Amino acid sequence: MESLSSLVGGFGVALTPQNLMWCLVGTTLGTAIGVLPGLGPGLTIALLLPITFKVDPTAAFILFAGIYYGAMYGGSTTSILLNTPGESATIVTALEGNRMARSGRAGAALATSAIGSFVAGTVGTLGITFLAPVVVDFALQFGPAEYFALMVLAFVTVSAVLGSSAVRGLASLFLGFYLGMIGVDLQTGQPRFSFGLFELLDGISVIVVAVGLFAVGETLYVAARHYAGRDEIVPLKGSLYMTREEWSRSWKPWIRGTLLGFPIGAMPAGGAEVPTFLSYWLEKRLSRRPEEFGTTGAIEGVAGPEAANNASAAGVLVPMLTLGLPTSATAAIMLSAFQSYGINPGPLLLQSQGALVWGLIASLYVANVMLLVLNLPLIGLWVRILKVPPPLLYAGILVFATIGTYGISNSVVDLVLLYILGAVGFLMRRFDFPTAPVIIGMILGPLAETEFRRAMTISNGDWTVFFTHPLSAALLALAALGLLGPRIYALLRRDRRAETSPRGA
Repeated sequence: MESLSSLVGGFGVALTPQNLMWCLVGTTLGTAIGVLPGLGPGLTIALLLPITFKVDPTAAFILFAGIYYGAMYGGSTTSILLNTPGESATIVTALEGNRMARSGRAGAALATSAIGSFVAGTVGTLGITFLAPVVVDFALQFGPAEYFALMVLAFVTVSAVLGSSAVRGLASLFLGFYLGMIGVDLQTGQPRFSFGLFELLDGISVIVVAVGLFAVGETLYVAARHYAGRDEIVPLKGSLYMTREEWSRSWKPWIRGTLLGFPIGAMPAGGAEVPTFLSYWLEKRLSRRPEEFGTTGAIEGVAGPEAANNASAAGVLVPMLTLGLPTSATAAIMLSAFQSYGINPGPLLLQSQGALVWGLIASLYVANVMLLVLNLPLIGLWVRILKVPPPLLYAGILVFATIGTYGISNSVVDLVLLYILGAVGFLMRRFDFPTAPVIIGMILGPLAETEFRRAMTISNGDWTVFFTHPLSAALLALAALGLLGPRIYALLRRDRRAETSPRGA
């Protein structure tokens, strides 16, 4: 009941004309960004981070959340009509959605995607409403040792999952550590890694790093991969509404996708890719028409993964708000926005910033309704966005990134850092190093250092404090298992194959 009363207060915040306007802007912009191939919510939010110096925090986070949810919706349009996922989480949607479009059923594919996204987003937001206070009660039992162990677990899981290999992920993470350590050490008063530059004594702004890696670096990478030829856009044919049979084939995949997406999205490094692939596999196994998969296109293969995608987006917000742990690139950038306002997400956030948190959660319900209204009637507009000349789009992003960064501090050093980090981001994307762990390491690295020092101070320098506390020891054991488990499993499989290969010869 306490959650419901808090949510009612949140609707009082979210339904003010100003916040409704921000929500509408966020959902519209997010949908447009989701439609454009290669761009995503992380890049867009990074580009808009400078507004945190001018806009009220509640309004800013309603905007960012609307962009996040909108991009989850919009990515399916590109996947279905262009066979080019706008987001990595919509790769699976392209498998069946584009085949449906080429078979003349693009309208049904877009409709089941939009309605499934609405159902999953609403159920996922209900999960945030009732699960967040439970996680907070659990997290209040954490001391410095437990927080340090939890951050170590987050470092390992995020670095291992958000990249093609754990080594690349950890390398990106340590780059983030390094960037986070630049500036004056608050405990000793000594400058670290500032190279004698006065401008670096306060450290590098997370906004500069986020905009450099995600906006500049990603734009350079997408522009470098742009070829002269244009992909064929499948024209819309037939009705945008589903038949009774298509409804009956879609509602169960919506529910199953939601039940897969939300809990996996809420896990450290769960993300949206894992539940969407699981949902696709499950729907293919359960389908009464398996012959449609991979041929004419099965509507279940669109409905389930799209529901899983949007439910996982809601799940990602749970650890970010309650524990201060970002489990995706977008969540990491949103966390940096919290830091810009001097707000630290965690167990005390619901108490210290209750109006902000519940207003944000209430705005997610509003955003889902707005997105359902925006997506189907305006599908023709979203298709036209695909015809925007890419050079104009990339140039505009770079101009906004430059103006926004310079406007924060009026510092030429920040502009130089912006484009150095943009070049680093381009090289990281080129050689398949994930960029999200850099932001996560930069934000959580100094926090982990602080909690480590506190734990050591309380224990009078006794290292065993991390292993004598049961919860801390369990979290570190999980981190070790996440880091070493896959390698041990691979070695065991290789040995088993070596033993069985002579018999099979």
